[in-house]
Amino acid sequence: MPEEIVYYITKYGYLAIFVLVFLQETGIPNPIPNELLLIFSGYLSYKGFLSFPIVIITALAADYIGTNILYFLFYNTGSYIFQNKPKWIPLSSGMIERLSAKITQGGQLGIFIFRLTPFTRGYTSVITGLIQVKPKVFLPIAFLSALIWSTIYVLIGYLLGPSWNLISLNIENFKLLTLGLFVMVICIVIMVCYFRKRKTIRTNTAS
Repeated sequence: MPEEIVYYITKYGYLAIFVLVFLQETGIPNPIPNELLLIFSGYLSYKGFLSFPIVIITALAADYIGTNILYFLFYNTGSYIFQNKPKWIPLSSGMIERLSAKITQGGQLGIFIFRLTPFTRGYTSVITGLIQVKPKVFLPIAFLSALIWSTIYVLIGYLLGPSWNLISLNIENFKLLTLGLFVMVICIVIMVCYFRKRKTIRTNTAS
């Protein structure tokens, strides 16, 4: 964990959490991923420096506002971007098409899953804006995914509080472990939804 990040969070508390999460959700990179930021914030709530519910509310607000700024920016400029593809967008035309196809095929569940998955969260907001997913569809999904995402990572930090010193010494391995666990959960959700869909199709076919 970079010392300057630790300093700003411990000194400015919720304001630092809000700013760091907000910036990354609008596409501005941070020295550390938001996931690790929230885990550390959860640890601080375990130590009593921060309030657990307020940390979650702060992260939720920062995520939701930042995500919607990114979404509406591309929602309102989607047609221009598809026609001109500005160089400042870090996505190739091929990648945009592939992500658009995956999100379109997955529907609302696909958007929800991609919004929960590290490294694709911001791209999902961009793509859903580009392909003109309606606000009435995206906004509830963005809120629910932000709530679940922030709660999970803050809770992880809180529960791992007693073992924090050991974890901080092996932070790189911890990053991989956290990512692996999250990917596993997402895979389980996808499989459950897939088999439910197949069962529904079979039932409708039989009737």
